Amino acid sequence: MMKIGDLAKRAGVGIDTVRYYEREGLLPQAQRRSSGYRMYDEDDIQRLRFIRRAKALGFTLPEVRDLLALSSRKDDDMAAMKAAARQKLVDADAKIAELTRIRDGLGALIDACPGQGALARCPILNAIAEEPA
Repeated sequence: MMKIGDLAKRAGVGIDTVRYYEREGLLPQAQRRSSGYRMYDEDDIQRLRFIRRAKALGFTLPEVRDLLALSSRKDDDMAAMKAAARQKLVDADAKIAELTRIRDGLGALIDACPGQGALARCPILNAIAEEPA
């Protein structure tokens, strides 16, 4: 058994994160000693690491909650887990496409801007200020 600071350090998260995940139901409520200290075990470390890795892959906390529920049913078919990962990949591809559009638009504006002269004639400023058609 370990206190919250040891758990946080071993799991690679902050103490406030541990408390937040407890409040949100992602981490079971810790046992408490008579002194009031929360006590955790190895399962809690593994759960926090799972959450951290899922978040690093772009899963939101509600999605992580669903993944945790799926992971607790190890004898079930893996189709739901694959579907969740496939949807996250679709989401990532959409974000990449949006960022590519932004990068290309900024690049075109930068290329069009001479970088000197009256700001009123700046193509970057004018593009930001103009109303969409």
